[in-house]
Amino acid sequence: MRLKAIIPAIAVCLLAFAPEGQSAPRKGRRIEAGPSYLEPLQRRDSVLVWDHFHYGMVIKDVPEGTSIGLPQLEPELTLKEGKLMILDNWQRDTINVTAQKDSLKKYDIRAYFTIAPLVAAEYELFPLTCLVGLDTLVYIHQMLDVKEPSIDMETFQPNDIKPQVKFPVTFAEAAPWVFIVLFLVAIIFLILAIYSTIEKPEKDKPAEPAHIRALRKLDRFRGEKHWKPENQKAFYSGVTDALREYIAARFGVGAMEMTTAEIFIALKGSEDIPEDLYSEMKDLFERADFVKFAKYTAPDEDNKRVLPEAVRFVSSTYVSEVSKEEEEQK
Repeated sequence: MRLKAIIPAIAVCLLAFAPEGQSAPRKGRRIEAGPSYLEPLQRRDSVLVWDHFHYGMVIKDVPEGTSIGLPQLEPELTLKEGKLMILDNWQRDTINVTAQKDSLKKYDIRAYFTIAPLVAAEYELFPLTCLVGLDTLVYIHQMLDVKEPSIDMETFQPNDIKPQVKFPVTFAEAAPWVFIVLFLVAIIFLILAIYSTIEKPEKDKPAEPAHIRALRKLDRFRGEKHWKPENQKAFYSGVTDALREYIAARFGVGAMEMTTAEIFIALKGSEDIPEDLYSEMKDLFERADFVKFAKYTAPDEDNKRVLPEAVRFVSSTYVSEVSKEEEEQK
C-alpha cells in the first residue's frame, strides 16, 4: 500500500523538476483540409468516356523544409461505379511562396495526377490524403458524371459534334470595331487631304519660256500700292529680280550673282538691246540700288515708269530673239 502511494508522488516530483522547455513528442493530427479539385483537360460542356482529368489537392502554408508524403498510386483503380485509369504519378507544382520577417518561407503546393474513366457512370471519387510533417491532411472527394458518346440509332454511328450556338451581335460588341474603322477612315482622309496640299513637281512638262516667267512675275507689281514709300524696297527688289532672272536665261549672263555695274558691262554692245533701252534699264537698276541700299525714296513720276520700262525691255528682247531664230532657220 505504501508503494502504491509513493509512485504517484515520485511522478509528480519528476514533472515538477523536469527541465524547462522539454515536453513529450507531439503526435500527428488528422486535419480536414477542404475539398480536392478536379480539372478537365478537354474544355467542353460534357464529360465522355476516356476524357482526361487532373485530380489533386492544394496544400497550403507548408513551412520550408517540411516533408510531404503522398499515397502510392496504382495504374488502374476499380470503384463501385466502374474503372478509372491513372495515367501518371503524382505531379507537384509550387503555386505561391510567402515569407515573413525573421521566419521561414511558407509554400502553397499543388499535387495532382491524371485520371481517365473507362465506363460511363456517375463516379464518387476517393478522398485524397497527404502527410505533411506528422499531420495527415484529408481532402473531400469529388463527383464525376461521365456520359457515353451520342449514337445515331439508325446508323449506329457516333453523332457529329454540335455546331456552335450563334448569338446575335450586340451593339456593345460591335461598337469598338465601328469606332476603330471610323478612326482609320478619318486618318486616311486626313493623310489624303495633307498630301493633296503638297505641291508635286511636274514631270515631263516643257520648260516655260524665260520671257513668260518674267512677264508673269512683273504683273504681280501692278498698282500704286506697290510703290508707296514704305513698299518701295520690296517693289524695286521684285522687279529687278525678275529682270535678273530673265537676263540670265536670255543672254547667258550670271546676273543673279552680279552687281548692277557688272551686268551692264556684260550687256554692253549687245546687238539685241537698243541703246535707248540699254540706258533705260541701267537707270532703272541704279535707281533700285539707291532705294534698296541708300534708303532713297523715288518720286511717283519715276515709279510709274518702272513697270512699263521693265515690260518693254522683256518684250523687245524677246521679239529680237524670235526674229533671230527665224533668220537662223532660213
